[in-house]
Amino acid sequence: MIEEHLRAATSGVLTRIAALIARTGATPNTLTLLGFLGMAAAGVLCAGGSFFFAGLVVAASCAFDALDGALARVTGAASPFGAFFDSFLDRYAEAAVYGGLVVYYAGAGTPWGVEAAFLAAIGSLMVSYARARAEGLGVECRAGLFARPERIAVIIIGLVTGLVLPALVILAVATNATAVRRLLSVREATLIPSRPPRSP
Repeated sequence: MIEEHLRAATSGVLTRIAALIARTGATPNTLTLLGFLGMAAAGVLCAGGSFFFAGLVVAASCAFDALDGALARVTGAASPFGAFFDSFLDRYAEAAVYGGLVVYYAGAGTPWGVEAAFLAAIGSLMVSYARARAEGLGVECRAGLFARPERIAVIIIGLVTGLVLPALVILAVATNATAVRRLLSVREATLIPSRPPRSP
């Protein structure tokens, strides 16, 4: 997935930036909240049809999303609640963008745009839920291609290029396919192997 490659490629840069931010006294949770507020603002811009600027705001918000974890590591402030808070707001952040697109397409009288945005939102939430629920059961669940970094990349590209509907269709299909892939992956990981018949 993109997430692992990005983390490896940007780890050093993020650490250096996080060290500078640490001098301001900002906390990781502050960056998490700022990232969420940026995504919420992008949702408002989407609802108003300002797709290009919404894409720029989403991209800027991703910087906060990447830096909160780095800041937590640099300052030694990593905590279970911080990790939960980050994941918690990530779900609302994505929903805000999709919600803005639903509002826009509903107002524009484009039913299939509404449907695509709705299905993309459901698929995105289910991809994240599948991983969280599986890991709660002690099963690693990273199967499929459309984790959050891939989804955000498609959203940004769609918004800044104006190809929003094609991006939503891709997300509607790919996120739900990824959710089903994770379902099958967890099923396979949790199947109890059948015992061979006993010798008479």
